[in-house]
Amino acid sequence: MVNKWRNQLVDALFPQLCLLCRLPSANPLPLCTECAAQLVENRCSCYHCALPLPEGGPALCAACLEQPPLLDGVLAPFIYEPHLGYLIGQWKFQGQRRLSGLLACLWLAAVDPPQDRDMLLPVPIHWRRLLRRGFNQASLLAGSLQQLAPELAGVTLQDRLLRRCRPTPAQSSLNAQQRARNLSGAFTLKGAVAGKRIAVIDDVMTTGATGEAIARELKAAGAEDVQLWCLARTPPPPT
Repeated sequence: MVNKWRNQLVDALFPQLCLLCRLPSANPLPLCTECAAQLVENRCSCYHCALPLPEGGPALCAACLEQPPLLDGVLAPFIYEPHLGYLIGQWKFQGQRRLSGLLACLWLAAVDPPQDRDMLLPVPIHWRRLLRRGFNQASLLAGSLQQLAPELAGVTLQDRLLRRCRPTPAQSSLNAQQRARNLSGAFTLKGAVAGKRIAVIDDVMTTGATGEAIARELKAAGAEDVQLWCLARTPPPPT
C-alpha cells in the first residue's frame, strides 16, 4: 500500500511524458495513446520473412519464392518508420535502457508469442561495441519480453550461447550483398542447440542477413526450428 501511494505521488509530481509529443502520457509508459496509434503495424507481409507487401498481394515475396530462407519464420509486428525509429534510436544509441519495457509492451500488444520455444537467443554484439554502448539492446528486449509475458517465463534465455567473434561494420551502412559478406563467419556457437526450437531476438530486420547468418550456425548445429522475433521490418525500397 505504501508503495502504491508513493508511486501515485511520484506520478502526480513528475508525470510521465510521451517521448514523441512531449505531453503527459497519462499512463506509466513514456508513450501516449495518440502517438502509439501512429505506429504502423505490419499487417500484410511475406509469410516467411515478414517483408511488408501490398494488401491483397501474394503470400510470399519474390526473394523467398526464389530462395526460401533458413529462418523458419519472422515475427515483426511493426513497419520501421520515423515514429518507431525515433523510439528505437533513443533506446539503442542514447542509452535509454528504460525503453526496453515500453518496446516489449508494444511487441506483446501486437503479437501472441508462440508457446513452443525452448530458447530465447538475443543477437550478440561484439565486445568492443558492447563496451562502448554499455549494453546489448537485444538482450534487454529479450529480458523484458520474458518478464512481461507469463508464457515466456519458463523459456531459457541464453545471452552467452552465441558470440560475435569479430567486429563488423554497422549493417545500417551496407547494402544487401555487403551485409551478407560482412556477416560471413561472424558468429560462433558456444553450446548445444540440437533439437531446440529457438527464438532469435533482435530490434529491426532489414535484409535478414543477420538472422540468416545466425540461423545457418544454429541449423548446422542441429537446431530444429529457428524464428526471428524483432520489433520492426523495414519496408521494401521504392520501385
